[in-house]
Amino acid sequence: MTGCVAPAVAFGLLLLQAASSSVSGLEAIDRDISAGVYGNVDRLYVMRGSTVIADHSYPRDYRAISRGRVGPIGCGDGCADASWRHELNYLHPDWHPYFKGRDIHTLQSVTKSIAATAIGIALRRGKIRTLELPFLEHFADKDLSRVDPRLRKATIADLLTIRSGIEWHEQDRPFDDTNTTIQLERSRDWIEFTLDQPMDAAPGTKWAYNSGGSQLLSGIIRHATGRFIDDYLREQLLAPLGITDFHWKKTPTGHPDTEGGLYLPAAGLARIGELYLRDGVWNGQRILPERWVQQATTRHARDVASGWDYGYQWWITSQDGVDVWAGRGFGGQLLLVIPARDTVAVAYAWNVFGGPARNLASPLIAALTAAK
Repeated sequence: MTGCVAPAVAFGLLLLQAASSSVSGLEAIDRDISAGVYGNVDRLYVMRGSTVIADHSYPRDYRAISRGRVGPIGCGDGCADASWRHELNYLHPDWHPYFKGRDIHTLQSVTKSIAATAIGIALRRGKIRTLELPFLEHFADKDLSRVDPRLRKATIADLLTIRSGIEWHEQDRPFDDTNTTIQLERSRDWIEFTLDQPMDAAPGTKWAYNSGGSQLLSGIIRHATGRFIDDYLREQLLAPLGITDFHWKKTPTGHPDTEGGLYLPAAGLARIGELYLRDGVWNGQRILPERWVQQATTRHARDVASGWDYGYQWWITSQDGVDVWAGRGFGGQLLLVIPARDTVAVAYAWNVFGGPARNLASPLIAALTAAK
């Protein structure tokens, strides 16, 4: 045959061209990471379809990097302050970014996207009737006498889209005692602390980034299923996906930290991204409810400051008309899902020590969406 290409062959060529374009862009990013352009990036892992097209590790000596560092979020290697000897010490290499020398990396707020996934699983299994249920029904064991009456109308959906109306100062404050999330992590009962906060809007009317609201998801799962979220997801999500190695930090009351406490290997987090890419089905088994992925990645709200949209604890953006769903976490954690490119990417970093470093998200998204 001359002058044309058979359809199957043409499709294969397109896939090869797309993969080649992605790899070329990723090679440039790999070089820049190695050169320190993006600071302390630890890992880059990218899948297109079922093929791993990038798998890079960047060893960092966090004992040397953290030595002598002290601040509101922790105390680095050699720290003599006994009050910082716990896993909420963000500057010490025993705890962050890898946990106790294992190949599991802190996800920080990417944890929120996985906590929302637990809500979806509980919904599918009938443990939660509807997302329109007032979420306080799951906290009857708490003292709600001081709760603003408006909060009684806030739903699980409002929590998922961070529109509960609870006043929270996280993105608009430095990491000091005025930051509500710093206050949360220094409190004994993170759920009670969040419920005790004042309201500054009616539910569903204002978007304000709120890690306390994400922590309430831990309490909802505990009440709805009778199990803590780490145990519940071990059975319902992690085991089916073949993820066996993980760690989940606990709050003083024993609830897993769902605002930022999960650690996973890069390939494990990529599998969760792939689950969303496959509409909640894994090896023929439906794990998430039908239409959950569509609802979770719908633009329910917008963060005007960053220009990103927000779904059910998932961020949404677009590059040249191509939608990107993302989990994003403190220090540079990224989970990217790009349905139109059949691509999942994981980037781990620990850019918490100051110093100049370019943000990896934009160039990585550009490289992954460029191929057609």
